[in-house]
Amino acid sequence: CIRDPLSGRAYVYQAMRITGSGDPHTSLEDTLKGKLPQKKITQEAARGYSSYGNQIGLATGEVKEYYHPGYVAKRMEIGAVIGAAPRNQVRREEPVPGDVVVLLGGKTGRDGCGGATGSSKEHTVESLSTCGAEVQKGNALTERKIQRLFRRGEVTTLIKRCNDFGAGGVSVAIGELTDGVTINLDLVPKKYAGLDGTELAISESQERMACVISATDVDAFKAYCDEENLECTVVADVTDTNRLIMNWNGETIVDISRDFLNTNGASQQQEVIVKAPADRSYFLRGSSTADNFKEKWLAAVSDLNTASQQGLAERFDSTVGANTVLMPFGGKFQKTPTQGMVAKLPVLNGETTTASIMTHGFVPELSDWSPYHGAQYAVLLSVAKLVALGGRREDAYLTLQEYFERLNSKESWGKPVAALLGAYKAQKELEIGAIGGKDSMSGTFMDLTVPPTLVSFAVGTAHVDNIVSQDLKGVDHRLVFFDVPRMYDDTPDWDRFKENCDTLQEQIEKGRVYSAYVVEQGGIPEAVTKMALGNNIGVKFDKYAERAIFQPALGAFIVEVDIKAVNYLLELPGLKVIGVTQANPVIEWADQSISLKEIQATYEAPLNDIFPMHAPNGSGEAVAYIHDQHAKPRSTSLGAKPKVLIPVFPGTNCEFDAARAFERAGAETDIVVIRNQTPEQLKESIDVIKAKLAESQILMFPGGFSAGDEPDGSGKFMATLFRNPYLAEGLENLLYKQDGLVLGICNGFQALIKLGLLPGGHIETLTADHPTLTYNTIGRHLSRMVNTKVISTKSPWMSDAKAGEIYTVPISHGEGRFIASPQQVLEFNKTGQIATQYVDFDGIASMDSRFNPNQSVAAIEGIYSPDGRVFGKMAHSERCGAGISQNIPGQLEMPIFTSGVKYFK
Repeated sequence: CIRDPLSGRAYVYQAMRITGSGDPHTSLEDTLKGKLPQKKITQEAARGYSSYGNQIGLATGEVKEYYHPGYVAKRMEIGAVIGAAPRNQVRREEPVPGDVVVLLGGKTGRDGCGGATGSSKEHTVESLSTCGAEVQKGNALTERKIQRLFRRGEVTTLIKRCNDFGAGGVSVAIGELTDGVTINLDLVPKKYAGLDGTELAISESQERMACVISATDVDAFKAYCDEENLECTVVADVTDTNRLIMNWNGETIVDISRDFLNTNGASQQQEVIVKAPADRSYFLRGSSTADNFKEKWLAAVSDLNTASQQGLAERFDSTVGANTVLMPFGGKFQKTPTQGMVAKLPVLNGETTTASIMTHGFVPELSDWSPYHGAQYAVLLSVAKLVALGGRREDAYLTLQEYFERLNSKESWGKPVAALLGAYKAQKELEIGAIGGKDSMSGTFMDLTVPPTLVSFAVGTAHVDNIVSQDLKGVDHRLVFFDVPRMYDDTPDWDRFKENCDTLQEQIEKGRVYSAYVVEQGGIPEAVTKMALGNNIGVKFDKYAERAIFQPALGAFIVEVDIKAVNYLLELPGLKVIGVTQANPVIEWADQSISLKEIQATYEAPLNDIFPMHAPNGSGEAVAYIHDQHAKPRSTSLGAKPKVLIPVFPGTNCEFDAARAFERAGAETDIVVIRNQTPEQLKESIDVIKAKLAESQILMFPGGFSAGDEPDGSGKFMATLFRNPYLAEGLENLLYKQDGLVLGICNGFQALIKLGLLPGGHIETLTADHPTLTYNTIGRHLSRMVNTKVISTKSPWMSDAKAGEIYTVPISHGEGRFIASPQQVLEFNKTGQIATQYVDFDGIASMDSRFNPNQSVAAIEGIYSPDGRVFGKMAHSERCGAGISQNIPGQLEMPIFTSGVKYFK
């Protein structure tokens, strides 16, 4: 889904993943013939999606999976992304004869032939064995290169029009760019020989872009692509023939009039039957009493669609780009899920206080009962969440995603019609436009169909100071309930909803709101549970709240305010206090109560066997000696800004974050792309890096997935390149002749270990017992915040820090577990080489996987070389800045960049 905004030359900086699955606990014996088990499908889908997004360097702000038996027919996968670009970097012009079309990025193969049509097919028991070749194969490393290329204004201003390669391959991507075009299929770069003209014309191989540029700009455009390690080929000419022509092997195999293509085929009409919901109303499922309070509450939070999905969400990198305003899980304990995603705009140079917000709305059971009602509430929920996060209703835009069964009768056609009418009704009421969307009418497997699905996404912008998170902030605060009554036909009271939004917006902008949550299908129990767990704050319900607690209240707000603000709110119609926050970590109503500990256990249990949250706790000591002794200052001042060299390998995705952190600290950065398309390019890159090492004071190995972390482990490609004799000599000179420093974070730390620079300080041949970084014991990628404690300041990298200080820093890695022998750990302790450790809330290093998530030996997060010049760490200290991670308490900025720069002043 990144391709669409990327073709608009936008830099994509945040993603949301919304999926639909059958019950993943369904046994193999109960799995339908022709289907893989739901557990297998959902786990592998999560692994593949997260791996791709993580490698691209795309922060995923929200992950939500819906469970419904209808999704056994066909899984739902929706990826929503936000991209942005400076207005002056986007050029849109009509192509003219003489212009050319260049194809850049990946090569073409047979993968993806018929991919779009294949994904829209009705599946049968034979589909597993007959449709596999239709799957597109992504290439995250190439996509990252295209992102870098299109972030350069000097490149994008050369492009008149651009298309990504989705359905139809070359025939559509290039065929849509201009009225008259002649395509030479022989020039299309191929993965292998043997492809015929049809395959070259329709293959949907990724990652490719087709760009119209002036013929006079070809050389410059190719040079820019070469700088970014991308292949670029002229494959077509813009003509005045008004025809789409394709040539292959000296013959014309396609010659079609544009006038014919513009007819869009024959017009069609379809009669539909829209049925009123016949079953018992969805909204009668609630209870007007709080009898059996504990049983009802625990049942509400343990439903598959309300239970915790933290183990799923935390395998997606949520902080790359250093723009994430709200972490996916907030509060001291990181347990309150954020109802959407919020990120600062990706300004390359300078700072911004503008954040984008994206939210979504959908209730599968409601849509199954009535597509018309489901669509209305989908829009309502998406807009309500946007407002609760700090956005403005009147500034929002929508995009709608539809997924329905194969349409083969008047009744089946009636379902999407009903949903679209519902969405249209909501848009008219809110006066909000939809800016696009996608649909699929293929959700049928034999006699099974997906539930009628219309997912609404709302987008808008807000000042970072107006952003509100969902975690309860303090005790003795009031919870105010903004209800949304239903009309006689069970549609929402839109006037009341708009009044609620306007009131909440006003209170947020006046700084009176501590937290706000939108009630979803789990009702008030789900909302209050999730609000409470983040900071372990209890709630005592008002006795008059009994009728509301277990009633459906879709789209209602629960707002945390103090006693001063509540007096104003209670003067408004329809608002009432339903509870008060308390230090005692329990949920109470009348004489009944449940501990948050029991609630949390019940809430986290249902999906923990599918997506585990934590690895088993390890054993062993995690004691480290404090070394509060700063390194000696440099003998002479540099007299200028230190230069930081940042090499970018195929797969690197943290170079911009690292450069920004160093530049904020006062350094000058130089990002150099390693080019390896040919042996000659690689040799040239080595020569460039060698020369720049001689001019630099700091070498920074940034994070990412160098060479896709293949073959055989992370950081290996980076280390192999720097073992080149010329670069090894240059690196040794930088450290010990130029009095320089080296820093490696995450993938960069892995490279330093594999080079031997850590722990020894020199490039050396590794032995079998050399310390290493290996796979997290949980067996998956980990993305969350951790507490790290400064153990030793015997390094220039920690001159501005004090031993014992604790910093809350993001991690994002799959191979971050540090391993060393007991003897080696003891030696590191003695020499003060243990820089930082993973610690609990009391600052105690621990093998508890809640605090040491990758289970590193002795809870080691970072280490120095013996003299402290080389520093490697796993946590991403570069992902910081003003307005970032607002729902996470603690010190968020570890002063390693200011310390490193200060060394040269």
